[in-house]
Amino acid sequence: MLDPLDRRRFVTRALQAGAITALGDFHFLHGLPAPAADNDKTTRQLLPLSSEIEPLVRLIEDTPRSQLMERIVAEIRKGTSYEELLSAVFLAGVRGIQPRPVGFKFHAVLVINSAHLASLRAPDKERWLPLFWALDNFKNSQKANYEQGNWRMAPVEESKLPPPHRAKQRFLEAMDDWDEEGADRAITTLARTASAEQVYELFWRYGCRDFRDIGHKAIYAANSWRTLQAIGWRHGEPVVRSLAYAMLDRGGNDNPAEHDYDADRPFRENQKRLADLGPLWKQRRRLVPEAAHDLLETLRTASPSDGSAKVVELLRKGIHPASIWDGLFLMAGELLMRQPGIVGIHCVTSTNALHFAYQTTASDETRQLLMLQTAAFLPMFRQTMMGRGKLADVKIDRLEKAEGTDDPSQAIEEIFATVSKDRLLAARKTLALMDGDSRRFPLLVRAAERLIFSKGHDSHDYKFSSAALEDYYHVTAPWRARYAAASMFNLKGTGDRDNNLIERTRAALAKT
Repeated sequence: MLDPLDRRRFVTRALQAGAITALGDFHFLHGLPAPAADNDKTTRQLLPLSSEIEPLVRLIEDTPRSQLMERIVAEIRKGTSYEELLSAVFLAGVRGIQPRPVGFKFHAVLVINSAHLASLRAPDKERWLPLFWALDNFKNSQKANYEQGNWRMAPVEESKLPPPHRAKQRFLEAMDDWDEEGADRAITTLARTASAEQVYELFWRYGCRDFRDIGHKAIYAANSWRTLQAIGWRHGEPVVRSLAYAMLDRGGNDNPAEHDYDADRPFRENQKRLADLGPLWKQRRRLVPEAAHDLLETLRTASPSDGSAKVVELLRKGIHPASIWDGLFLMAGELLMRQPGIVGIHCVTSTNALHFAYQTTASDETRQLLMLQTAAFLPMFRQTMMGRGKLADVKIDRLEKAEGTDDPSQAIEEIFATVSKDRLLAARKTLALMDGDSRRFPLLVRAAERLIFSKGHDSHDYKFSSAALEDYYHVTAPWRARYAAASMFNLKGTGDRDNNLIERTRAALAKT
């Protein structure tokens, strides 16, 4: 057994000479207060934002990338708050990056909540780093958007908006018909007259409607909701307009309402299955760890339809939804282990988003639908991965521990050094560490996130880490160590290439 380690001793020892903190000295950030464009300017009509945030958004949009860090540091020194900067970089992306496909360049928007979560968990002075990274990431996406046609969100035609009493029904009809103009007008009225909860209750279902964009529609729904909780519903109108437009991305298909595409079929089938299910809490339900294993075993070979049917079977047997979600989370982690890379990452981040919607919706029927859709999406991910190459023969429930040092701080150092060389071995070492004492997980998280700050190069580094590290607590206790172990297949290691964020931030601080 590993000895318990108190947080203070871990941090002290790590700051002395550990490989993780040798990644970069963050003391240069102490000159900042603690948080309480490369392309030509467009002349086309542009949606105006609220007066209090428009100037900062314009600054982000119009300043060349090479000068942006320095300009933002100057604004912070003059009093710009963390919340204002978070709002501005998010809204700059919402207004100025086309959400189609829902991914690629649009990660400038999708990643903002993940950067925010990393900021919240960081020490006060380091909280600026994820936002600085997000600003730089936005400029890359802005350049790509410009090269691909320079899409910008335009104002709506006010005279064509439906009245408030018809807006919800018009929105549902437009979304079901894949009618972009109708949905845009209806959601604008809803944003002005309904609550955030009422609006997003509609989006939770449409976010899981189809498998196009490998789960990014659900990710956008969850992450935009969470970001709006931080910056305020007063900024909601452009966000939900962008979200509706994203959810109507057909991926090059003809109107899905008139066809039976593979991406849409599970939703139609699962809506029918709902009729056979009663309320989730109608009967007393049991937490059964073996049920998670049963579901995991099924999902390894199941078709999308079979995956959903298995969830129905377990619910009818009185299995608690938490045990079902255990099986879903474990399957997502195992798929990542079997084929690390872009599809495996989205197995984890999509399951995180679908589970967040499950937790947030007020509708019991929507909760059931989200579970059934997740159980269909994971086999679809597996099928997609098989089309990209071989899947390794590794099973998350059969992973064996790799015993190491009895000192937890040294064990964590060894884990992240091993990540850069042998991810399977790092996973086995993590299993040994976490199986001994789950209280060590926050220390593992802190080390992982410092590595993201120093070595994260794209949006998936932030998106994946926030999802995987969050869902550790959503998995029930018997399975947590194994889920944590799976995360090592995409976290950063101490031997990975550094980014230049720290050096650029240091240079910007020196100039202001």
